[in-house]
Amino acid sequence: MRVSGGTYSSLASELWPAASPMAVVRFIVLCIAGTAFLTLAAKIRIDIGPVPIAMHTFAVLLIGAAYGMRLGLATILLYLAEGAAGLPVFSGTPEKGLGLAYMMGPTGGYLLGFVFAVAIVGWVTDRGWDRSLLKMIPVMLVANIAIYVPGLLWLKTLLVLDWDKTFAFGITPFLYGDALKLVLAACVAPAAWALIERFRKI
Repeated sequence: MRVSGGTYSSLASELWPAASPMAVVRFIVLCIAGTAFLTLAAKIRIDIGPVPIAMHTFAVLLIGAAYGMRLGLATILLYLAEGAAGLPVFSGTPEKGLGLAYMMGPTGGYLLGFVFAVAIVGWVTDRGWDRSLLKMIPVMLVANIAIYVPGLLWLKTLLVLDWDKTFAFGITPFLYGDALKLVLAACVAPAAWALIERFRKI
């Protein structure tokens, strides 16, 4: 459904309209629900491929697709704020540290990349691209690259690695799992919209 000025409603807006009398409460509840979902996903590891697949990047992509840019960015920033405050919301917490100390470690650049990824997926969602699988697959790929770029740059700088080792540690082991996750995330929103359209016709 198009809202105004070429902007389309997100799945979240379709299921819980943003113009409801409790708009502020809706915004807060959805942000908190999004961070809870992302925290849960960060703790899930699936033993497939060369390394276990962590589901946090899947959740990041899905939040952008379900929430749109504004709500998606608010959610991811709240998630990072929770982590900075010392809550064990990240994949490696509390085992590998908490708070800002953890965020400044090797995974810090990838956490920053989450912001860029949500912005990219949320922006196209606001323009109705989330209705099409063929559009969402390349968008999810670009969003994944947006996670990799600051992640690799920070990893290389922090550990003083050459590029071969940076890629070997920071991207190569995760390509298989990330490819599966981006395809899965790309499928969810179009499938959800198809289901909504089907219920409208009943």
